[in-house]
Amino acid sequence: MSEATEPGMEMRQVPAPEWAGEEPLVFELGGDLERGPREVETGVADRPLAELLPGVALRASPAAVPAVPEPVLARHLGRLARRNHNLHQGIYPLGSCTMKYNPVVDEELARLPGFADIHPYQDAGDVQGALQLMWELERLLCEITGMARISLQPAAGAHGEWTGLRMIQAYHAAHEDTHRTRVLIPDSAHGTNPASAALAGLEVVTIRSNADGTVDVADVARHLDSSVAAIMMTNPNTLGVFEKDILEIARIAHEAGALLYYDGANLNALVGLARPGDMGFDVVHLNLHKTFSTPHGGGGPGSGPVGVAEALAAFLPTPTVERDGDRFLLDHDRPQSIGKVRSYYGNFGMLVRAYAYIRAYGSSISAVAENAVLNARYLQSRLRGIFPMAVASDSMHEFVATTKGSRVVGLRALDVAKRLLDYGVYAPTAYFPTTIPEALMFEPTETESMRSLDLLADVCAAIVAEAERDLDHVRGAPYLTPVSRVDEVEAARRPVLRWRRAE
Repeated sequence: MSEATEPGMEMRQVPAPEWAGEEPLVFELGGDLERGPREVETGVADRPLAELLPGVALRASPAAVPAVPEPVLARHLGRLARRNHNLHQGIYPLGSCTMKYNPVVDEELARLPGFADIHPYQDAGDVQGALQLMWELERLLCEITGMARISLQPAAGAHGEWTGLRMIQAYHAAHEDTHRTRVLIPDSAHGTNPASAALAGLEVVTIRSNADGTVDVADVARHLDSSVAAIMMTNPNTLGVFEKDILEIARIAHEAGALLYYDGANLNALVGLARPGDMGFDVVHLNLHKTFSTPHGGGGPGSGPVGVAEALAAFLPTPTVERDGDRFLLDHDRPQSIGKVRSYYGNFGMLVRAYAYIRAYGSSISAVAENAVLNARYLQSRLRGIFPMAVASDSMHEFVATTKGSRVVGLRALDVAKRLLDYGVYAPTAYFPTTIPEALMFEPTETESMRSLDLLADVCAAIVAEAERDLDHVRGAPYLTPVSRVDEVEAARRPVLRWRRAE
């Protein structure tokens, strides 16, 4: 496909929204920075801060807190919100991040008073419903992944990675195998994999990929020795390709005494169709925001449950949720546990949402993976004539294109990503994986319609056609967003991280 399918789309001009002008900071909206918000008398005598904090921690002058009327503040926040693209506005095809739509019913259930108002210090007898939900969610996730037990504590995917690696270390230590200090990680892995391994005190060894995007089994075998604690893999991998040799990799890993770790970032392609446990994985972390539709990003609470095979169950973080007849309890008496990895028992609101999502699908949950793969392959077929593909292999739920070798010499992934924003379409993940030059990584997810996929493909075609006529114009995009191109070097070296009062 070389031209946009709709007449004139290649030069489409979107009218600037009313909020596209400069938005002042809340400090600039508040004229009085001395008085601050109105304070309510507590009736309790204040103690001097000097009695509570060391002198070095005390401010020399009061903090400048703006006194802003509530309507002014609400409208300010509303204008800021409208400047950010979100899934209520349009498709969000970030590869590897699975930005799927979050069902409203899940949000409503998480807001039920018995869930939203629960307090972690309540006695177990008063929160039986919450404990039952956690107990049942663990069993559902075990059934989906093929694991024996799962901890719901970790607060994010990377936190789950670290927790899983700590359990792998505990497992080897229990077998007096403490010299296993290395982890094998493919060159296309998520950046959190080597970061988590390093944080756990393990040495990272990079394994190369084949031309088809899969892990080189011979390279794995070359590096497998008695010093390897684990192999960390994602399946499908970061290129969206299924690791067809996974059973062989599991076999040689276990023969060498190493364990196999599954990064669950891409389980959206397999949920209900295939289980990591059946592939030979010993430890699995999940991203509830990626596969089970809890909110993603924005600095809010995450959830990265980690599951283990039976041989590692003793090392799960404490406490675990157990069932005793019709009662549920928290078990703190686990002598081989790696200990608590999260305050209290995990981000409970995320667990409610994931539980509701899984129960809503029930035995039809395989439709998630089937539609995610169908959408990705359809979008890939639409884009093949617009961008070269990173590998020739069939994609699963995501795929990687590249602007290198496209019809327009000099067109960069960054240019396409920025110009997409002018059309009201969010950009795919750019420049990842780093093994692919000028990478554009698309993941449409199962929640997108054919209409939205066609729109994305048409806009991509329009941008390439536009670049053929006027590359500099595309390089200057975006034009209709609150912030256009910035000096990225300057922003990285001299970032402005806080407001300062004008002199």
